[in-house]
Amino acid sequence: MGDLAPTHDNNETHKISAVIFDLDGTLLNTEQVTKGVLKEYLGIYGKVPDKEKEIKRLGMTQKQSVSAIIKDYDLPLSPHQYIQDILPFYQGKWQLAKALPGANRLMAHLHKQGIPIALASNSLRKNIDGKLAYHEGWKERFAVILGSDQVRAGKPEPDIFLEAASRMNVHPADCLVIEDSVVGVKAGKAAGMKVVAVPSVQTEIDQYSIADSVLHSILELQPELWGLPPFGDCIDNVLPVEPVFFKGFYSNGRLREFTDDILADLPDQVFGIYVGWAKIESNEFLKIVVSVGWENDSCSSNRNIQTFIPDGNNEDLHDCEMELVLVGHIRGSYSMKTTNFLDILDEDKSIASAAFCHPEFSLDTCKSVFPQE
Repeated sequence: MGDLAPTHDNNETHKISAVIFDLDGTLLNTEQVTKGVLKEYLGIYGKVPDKEKEIKRLGMTQKQSVSAIIKDYDLPLSPHQYIQDILPFYQGKWQLAKALPGANRLMAHLHKQGIPIALASNSLRKNIDGKLAYHEGWKERFAVILGSDQVRAGKPEPDIFLEAASRMNVHPADCLVIEDSVVGVKAGKAAGMKVVAVPSVQTEIDQYSIADSVLHSILELQPELWGLPPFGDCIDNVLPVEPVFFKGFYSNGRLREFTDDILADLPDQVFGIYVGWAKIESNEFLKIVVSVGWENDSCSSNRNIQTFIPDGNNEDLHDCEMELVLVGHIRGSYSMKTTNFLDILDEDKSIASAAFCHPEFSLDTCKSVFPQE
């Protein structure tokens, strides 16, 4: 697996005593499953979302976000009216939010090792509780849970992180913050803490230079670089992951992702070389190695997904629709600058072939994830 070391040399020997997480876009794909809500709501007023404006709103407090939306789209509403109108639609989507890759693994590991963890989000506390209610055991893992309405000022001010550290009785310099937004990264640094950024919008990575480390995914985090106990859960160089389902159209070793179903969309943080299973139109299941990256140009950013079928001739597989489930992570990239596709190397193919011999990566572990006929 490819991991990125902290960008500042003195971090490698600094021992971290506590970890503070953001919630939306860091632990949960909340923003992904709710992305259509604003579009539908603005449609009532004949407006359409502006992608650049929406990216800038990531990580804002509710008050800041609502004010920005009303101003940006010239809505004839007070902040209170807007919240009353749209909040039920967001709440209806929270139950669909899933843990992002590596989130459960890291939280469980830190909890098992006795490392206190906190949750510090710019959401209101009641909304945090509403989201956590759908994830059994999460609330109990956190020593502290804070919303922006529980401190003087939300991110990018440092108050929420400083309060979390105080309640855990840990010095700010001994805390590691894990964040997906630039707003959150700025808050963590202002609090005097170490910050790992896992951008929820991978195409905006150049905005995260102030972080101590920038990763494509929490899966790439190496706790030992921060003086924390290391993981020990890889099997023959492959990390078992919670199954990730998505759909696409296969042609000549490439896959074009279908994006018309929020439940089958890949989170931005899915990046790297994976092993998994594919179901094709004949209802046949195939072992598959998948490279997930990005294809950036001046006009747009799209997924760049490359595939390899270990068993059989890849040239014999013709254009077809595929359903896929990723079950293991081989590696990421060795540089955050690498956001284009990663070639599937012979070494990756060899590692994948060995992995499929283990029950942790068998079809039985993920067959139930595929939609039933």
